[in-house]
Amino acid sequence: MNTATRDNVMDTKRQMLRHFLATLAYRTQKALRYAPENFADFRVKPKVRTPHELIWHMTGVLQYAVSLFADVETWPDQMPTFTEEVDRFHNTLEELGRHLDAGTPIRNTTPERVLQGPFSDAMTHAGQLIMLRRLCGSPVMGEGFMLAAIDPCNLGPDQPDPVSPDEHMREP
Repeated sequence: MNTATRDNVMDTKRQMLRHFLATLAYRTQKALRYAPENFADFRVKPKVRTPHELIWHMTGVLQYAVSLFADVETWPDQMPTFTEEVDRFHNTLEELGRHLDAGTPIRNTTPERVLQGPFSDAMTHAGQLIMLRRLCGSPVMGEGFMLAAIDPCNLGPDQPDPVSPDEHMREP
């Protein structure tokens, strides 16, 4: 494989990773949008993470991913408020996006392993947030995610509403 081809493949992989991060931002905000005030501290049972703890954990997992690009603290302390925690989560997504955009080399691993490791771990927890919404009595409406207006440039908390909501998926 020549250098130009290898660089194009890497650019494509970085673009896909960035799109994955945008999908993570979108799905996380979908889980948090219109959540009841008590959602942040909702605990199903002892030793099961609350939404606040899940977002904190997601940030830690993503900070580990940042550490694959740069020297950073990988397991931050929990923020005092849920809002601060969500803001830091999105700031971490944006930091990862900047590294991907800048072509910062990934140290000691591959884009595929970043995807299968910390990025996928964080996405799993976004799904747990959706499940916790249902368990706390405030289910999130399903949607056709293939039609979602996910913008790879938008890693922040201001995500669009669903394009194709599944009205029949909403619980009474």
